[in-house]
Amino acid sequence: MIKVIKNGIVLTLENETIIKGDIVIEDNIIKEVVDNYTGNYDEIIDAEGNVVMPGLINCHTHLGMYNLRNTNDDFKLMDWLNNKIWPIEKDMTEEDIKDATYLSCIEMIKTGTTCCADHYDASSNILKSIKNSKIRCLYTRFLMDEDGKAEERFNEFKRLYELEKDKNDLITFSLGLHSLYSSSMEYIKKCSIYAKENNLPIHMHYMENEEEYNKVPKDAINLLLDNKLILAHGIYIDNIEIFKNKDVSIVHNPISNLALGCGFADIVKFKKNNINVSIGTDGVGSGYTLNMFKHLPFAYLLPKGLYKDPTVIKALDILRMATINGAKALGINNLGLIKENYKADLIIIKLIEKPINNYFVGLLTNDLEVLTTIVNGEVLMLNKELKI
Repeated sequence: MIKVIKNGIVLTLENETIIKGDIVIEDNIIKEVVDNYTGNYDEIIDAEGNVVMPGLINCHTHLGMYNLRNTNDDFKLMDWLNNKIWPIEKDMTEEDIKDATYLSCIEMIKTGTTCCADHYDASSNILKSIKNSKIRCLYTRFLMDEDGKAEERFNEFKRLYELEKDKNDLITFSLGLHSLYSSSMEYIKKCSIYAKENNLPIHMHYMENEEEYNKVPKDAINLLLDNKLILAHGIYIDNIEIFKNKDVSIVHNPISNLALGCGFADIVKFKKNNINVSIGTDGVGSGYTLNMFKHLPFAYLLPKGLYKDPTVIKALDILRMATINGAKALGINNLGLIKENYKADLIIIKLIEKPINNYFVGLLTNDLEVLTTIVNGEVLMLNKELKI
């Protein structure tokens, strides 16, 4: 099956080059990007006048929290978790989470996200929602041991992973340690060993607020430095040198962190130290929306204000954090660029405000509409009409 996206304004995100031309997709792979394709095809998608770019990658979210949107109510993080979120979640059924997960996937597809890393309660039944949506996902079941259910959760994850690990090319797995503050040293070691044995990344919350910074022993993270790590938040990291030459990615969640009064991560510092930075929405309870295009402007503008220097971050840097850097964080090869032999996860975007003097900045600051979303070569939304 050959699909051709014709006449697009193509941002490959390898660099700031803009190509006005066609993208040829064969099955689920980008075959070539050319000025004018004249070969055989099965389907044409007209992108005349619109931007074509890699699909966005949401590296930290909680899909099952769809119905908990806007519940932060001006709470601080731990008050919000202890007195709002966790009490509500105790009454949520598996079917509640399954339905919420599907609605979250649809919201992402409609707003240009083609891949995500979910960190929530999990089961094969809930996973059906992600499979049915046909979005790409790094999936897990969160693990913690502070409430007497440590072994139960760990065994649930192992059963889920063994059952589902080879069933769907779009679904991969991480070990979802909740955090260092909700787990004992013994439990952290156990998670580290299992993750290494099964070549799984560890996806967890890390240094999200000052309370966590003051509570967690500074050497606790050393137990995990030989693992591939996806660290959500990373606001209060002062020992950045320990991450150098390690397989560590920080997931910046600017809106959630601001909403909960936690501050925000210094992504310029990470970038200067060659630490991979990606971007997430967090759950909608604190992040408000799964629309990554509403989170990216904060990631773009906050560093300029923090450093009082507009040159410290470029629009291309932010778009790469939301695409190729996200793919690196999640350990998914050949994803996140428009490039020959890369996976065909693509979006077509209409930038509403004209004129457009800089497409990269425009994607972060202008009103826009996601018209078409393609995952693994399959059109999930065409001209704003869902196809799943």
